[in-house]
Amino acid sequence: MSGIAVSSVILAAGFGTRMKSARTKVLHEIGGRAMLGHVIDAAAALNPISQSVVIGDHAPETGDYARAVCDGINVFVQSPPRGTGDAVQQALPALENFDGAVLVLFADTPLIRTETLKALAEKIEGGAAAAVLGFTPPDAGQYGRLKTDAGGNLEAIIEAADATDAERAIGLCNSGVMAFDAKFLHEKIGDIGNDNAKGEYYLTDMIAIARQAGQRCAIVNSDADDVLGVNSRRELATAENIFQQRMRDAAMTDGATLLDPDTVYFSYDTKIGRDVVVGQNVVFGVGVNIADNVVIKPYTHLEGATIAPNATLGPFSRLRPGAKIGDGARVGNFVEIKNAQIGANAKINHLSYIGDADIGSDANIGAGTITCNYDGFHKHQTIIGERAFVGSNTALVAPVRIGDDAYIGSGSVITKDVLPGDLAVARGRQAAIKGWASRFRAAHSTKRTK
Repeated sequence: MSGIAVSSVILAAGFGTRMKSARTKVLHEIGGRAMLGHVIDAAAALNPISQSVVIGDHAPETGDYARAVCDGINVFVQSPPRGTGDAVQQALPALENFDGAVLVLFADTPLIRTETLKALAEKIEGGAAAAVLGFTPPDAGQYGRLKTDAGGNLEAIIEAADATDAERAIGLCNSGVMAFDAKFLHEKIGDIGNDNAKGEYYLTDMIAIARQAGQRCAIVNSDADDVLGVNSRRELATAENIFQQRMRDAAMTDGATLLDPDTVYFSYDTKIGRDVVVGQNVVFGVGVNIADNVVIKPYTHLEGATIAPNATLGPFSRLRPGAKIGDGARVGNFVEIKNAQIGANAKINHLSYIGDADIGSDANIGAGTITCNYDGFHKHQTIIGERAFVGSNTALVAPVRIGDDAYIGSGSVITKDVLPGDLAVARGRQAAIKGWASRFRAAHSTKRTK
C-alpha cells in the first residue's frame, strides 16, 4: 500500500462460549481457513509494518496458530480480560517508534476485506485522529450509534442503552473496527477510564477523548457483511455462506463458468483459470490450482491438487493431495488419485485408484486398475511409461515399473517390472471342463424337485 504506513492489532482474547466447542472460537474455519487467519490475511495485503494479535491466557493455541500462518507476528496476552482498550494497550510495545495508522481488528470478523481496511487507513492519512468502521444493519437494535456533526465527521458513539429516541433512530452503527493515528493512540490511550458497570476499559472511549482534544474523527461506511461477527455455530454457517458467494462471484467474474453456482464450494486459496467449466456439486478443498480450459464434471472433490490446461475431471472423481493432472489428461468417474503425476493426454476413465504413481503421457489405465502402494508400513511408487496400456482390473503391486509402450493383460496382478514394448499377463490360465455346467444343473434340479 502506498501512502501512510500501517500496523495492525487483532483482538482475539474472547472465550467464545456460545460456540459450545473445545476449540477456541477464532480457530473455527471459514472456507478451510481459521477466522483469525482470514483477518491476518486481510491486513497482510496492506504490507503492514507490524502485525500483532492479543490473546487470552486460556487459549495459547491461538498464538501458536498466528505464528504458524504469519511470520514475525507479535503475540501478546491479556490477563485478566479488562476490555478492548486494555487489550490494545497490551500491544503497544509492538508500536514503539511507529508513525502511521494503527488498525484495530477483531479475529471473529472473518469477512473483513482489505479494501475496507485501506479506506480506514486513508482517513488517518487525511488527518483524522481516529476512524470508525460503520455499517447499517436491518435492525440497529443494541448496536452503538454513530452520531455525526454537520461536516459528516464522527461526533460521538452513543451506546443504545444511553441513546435518546432521536439517537436510536440513527441507522449507522458502530462495528467496533477502528483505526488510529499512532501518535494519538500512544498519547491518549492511557486516558481511558473504567468507570462503568463492568469496570472495563473500552476502546470506543477514544472517540470522546479525541473530540475533547479538538481532534477530528472520521467514519468509513462498510457493507454489513464485512463486519459480521461470529459468536455461534449458526453465525459461522452464515459467514460461510457469504464467503462462498463471494468466491463464486469472483470465479465467474474472472472467466469461469459455474453451471449451478450455489452447489460449488471453494476454499480460501482456490485458484481457478479462465474458460473453466465447473459442474454441479463440486467441492474445492484447500490447495487447489486449476489452469485454463479445464472441465470439471459434477460431484468431483479436489484437495491439494494441480490441474493443467485442457484436462477433464469427473463425474465423481476424487483428487487428493499431491495429485498433478497433465495437459489434456482425463480422470473419469469413480477414480481416486493421491500423490500421483498424470502425464499429458493420459486416460484413467473409470473405477480406479492411483496412488504414489507417475503415469506417462498418452498412457491408458483400464477400468478397475489399482496401484497397491501400501504394505502396512511404507508407501511405494508405481511408474508407468508413455503410451503404456494397462488392461482392466489390473493390480500393480508397488514398487513396480511399466515401460513405455508396454501392454498389461486384463485381470493381471503385476509384481515385477515390465520392459518397454512387452506384453505382461499375470493370471491363471483359463480351463474348460466339457459339459460340467449341464451336469451340475441337471443334478441340482432333480434334488430341488424331490
